[in-house]
Amino acid sequence: MDRYQPPTRELKLARREARSERTVVRLESGASFGGDLLAIAAGPCSVESAEQIDATAKAVARAGANLLRGGAFKPRTSPYAFQGLGQRGLELLAAAAGRYGLGVVTEVMDPRDVPLVARYADMLQIGARNMQNFALLREAGESGKPVLLKRGLSATVDEWLMAAEYLLLAGNEKVVLCERGVRSFDQATRNVLDLSVVPLLAELTHLPVIVDPSHGTGIARLVEPMSMAAIAAGADGLLVEVHPDPASAVSDGSQSLRPEAFAGLMEALAPVAASVGRRLPAASLAA
Repeated sequence: MDRYQPPTRELKLARREARSERTVVRLESGASFGGDLLAIAAGPCSVESAEQIDATAKAVARAGANLLRGGAFKPRTSPYAFQGLGQRGLELLAAAAGRYGLGVVTEVMDPRDVPLVARYADMLQIGARNMQNFALLREAGESGKPVLLKRGLSATVDEWLMAAEYLLLAGNEKVVLCERGVRSFDQATRNVLDLSVVPLLAELTHLPVIVDPSHGTGIARLVEPMSMAAIAAGADGLLVEVHPDPASAVSDGSQSLRPEAFAGLMEALAPVAASVGRRLPAASLAA
């Protein structure tokens, strides 16, 4: 047998055969995951100030992103690290996105915060550390908001798909998977970005799949080549960290692109996308 078969027999809703056509997840902002138009979400790891998120939103919209990413609630390994601005961060994120015609994708960490985050975001992100937080998955699924489900730090493909099954079982069909690298013994990069799962998941599930090359590598100079490889492999979009001054970022500055580097990335992506029958979003006129 030359095709991988998931051993999880309980997978019913996420499996490829569950739908006659591949799922396309459309956001109210106009961005979509799946189909020929790529979804490009860009922004800082953390929302730090009104000036920072506005400058970033303007830059990424001008370069052609159609979603603004940024953390208002941050899961940090150290309890002493910056934990995010909370609701104020959500307000700043939504305001900046609205000024430049972008959708908002941001992480929710606590089931109790789902209604709050859903009030400001076009898409809820379930982070790698919460991939198997089943109470959060149920609550996010029942919210009806589109959900971006990141792969866990050491999660198998089966575990990842079963987490998606929780969202689907809650009645939410607007689920997008995000490969963000898995933990390895090798410290040369932050994680090992497993791009082989992109074409593999195209066989296993009808759900769209995007790639996060920023967390996948942890090194800003590797983001462009891995982004190009991800799109060539069939990814439906990218999640890229961009900061106006990475050296001063309160989190993940080493993997964040400067706005001019992100603009260069978008230019480099255009022919790669065209070669696999995809296209990039148009730059926002508001920017």
